Amino acid sequence: MSVLDFRTATRMADAVAWLREDPDAKLLAGGQTLLAAMRLRLAAPTLLIDLQALPELKGLREDAGQLWVGAMCSHAQVAASPLVRQRLPGLGRLAAGIADQQVRNRGTLGGSIANADPAACWPAGVLALGGTVVTDRREITADDFFQGLFSTALEADEVLVGVRFPLAPRLHYLKFEQPASRFALTGVAVARTADGVRVALTGLGHGVCRWPEAEAALARRFDAQALNGLVVDAALASSDLHASAEYRAHLAGVLTRRAVQQHLTSAP
Repeated sequence: MSVLDFRTATRMADAVAWLREDPDAKLLAGGQTLLAAMRLRLAAPTLLIDLQALPELKGLREDAGQLWVGAMCSHAQVAASPLVRQRLPGLGRLAAGIADQQVRNRGTLGGSIANADPAACWPAGVLALGGTVVTDRREITADDFFQGLFSTALEADEVLVGVRFPLAPRLHYLKFEQPASRFALTGVAVARTADGVRVALTGLGHGVCRWPEAEAALARRFDAQALNGLVVDAALASSDLHASAEYRAHLAGVLTRRAVQQHLTSAP
């Protein structure tokens, strides 16, 4: 059995160097997924690199007409932020609905989107809002960042620093929860952006994705009835002990209609 080493990075350069030195090293943010995987013997890193001491990964602020959320911001921080509540309240509501209070206090935005769990909430919000993922060396649009089941554009030695969100959009996120975990059995994020309507689906089983047919219909007429006759292709979903692919696809359509209705009847 390999010996597990633990180091705290105080400089970004150290974290990157350690990742390059050890291909089995893992970055530790809130640990809500990684530590559970280690307990189940699904992950066996030889080195854990704690990111808590890196100041550039923290902070939540308005910057040049955008909302900056550092990768190490917890779900609870985003949910409680007066700035988020004022400038992008839909994002705060999404964060407030993740798991339970203990998980929200420890789990982080960066950890969630870097893991890209197919049932996670954050990827749907980032994709629907057209966020920009910032790493230690580049910027990646949300459309390019998420690449499928537990898959992103991050390189093995790349560190996610934070996400920039445009402040203009209105966002509504709804999910049908798996009761034990509060992950999304199916979740839908609908955003009205400067570039049009964006609809992101999570929980289908193959990774977060957009629903272009719904986006096109809502761009023509932003009303729940504009979605009449549209269905999510069940081939985009998977079946498991919790739900069939057909049920998940049906839920996606139902939740999209409800999210659109919330746009029309509630505060942004």
